[in-house]
Amino acid sequence: MHLGDNLPYMSDVDHDGLYGLAEAQAGYFTAQQAVKAGMDRSTLRHHARSGGRYERVRRGLYRLRHFPFSPHEHVMAAWLPLRDAGAVVSHESALELHGLSDVIPDAVHLSLPRSERGQRRRAGVRLHTLSRPPGRAEVREVAGLPVTSPERTIVDALEAGAQPEQIEMAGRQALERGLTTPRRLRAAASTRPVRVRKFIERRLGGAERSKLDELTRLSEDFAGGYS
Repeated sequence: MHLGDNLPYMSDVDHDGLYGLAEAQAGYFTAQQAVKAGMDRSTLRHHARSGGRYERVRRGLYRLRHFPFSPHEHVMAAWLPLRDAGAVVSHESALELHGLSDVIPDAVHLSLPRSERGQRRRAGVRLHTLSRPPGRAEVREVAGLPVTSPERTIVDALEAGAQPEQIEMAGRQALERGLTTPRRLRAAASTRPVRVRKFIERRLGGAERSKLDELTRLSEDFAGGYS
């Protein structure tokens, strides 16, 4: 009997494919993805031993042991087990990924279709089950993750009770950076409660007046140069 006889048989495992998949997911992969790559669960457990090539993060979730860490990998680790349930990064976590907030959420916010409301609670994750989950046009890819669009993110977070000051800053920055437009913000708010629509309209009205004042001042300065 040779030493290798007790090691799991690995010749049919697509290690390169699994590594490429994990590389696009901040170093993470699920047990299901490993099985699809041809690895049986005993092989996966073998490689997740102390000092092995993988780390077991929690049940069903693994990480390449020596893969570099990234700023948003905690979001990837929260989203990945729920990707097949249609999860999308949303609310305050989406504000963070879009760079529209200086507040780090105390949990990863994910939106799911209402049909997935039976999902078990997970530590460090806040699930929002929605009767109208984000459509394809309302999702962007950020850091390899599906994230609600800036305008959808802003109205979702506002309706869910985020601080008005946080939303006001997010809206202003999104407009200044060209991540959204007044038309798209109004459209995103159009089906929401009255308080959300009024908040968005007040902020857009103020922003548009400020822009008009700036254009008027620039026009006057330009005309003054020829007087």
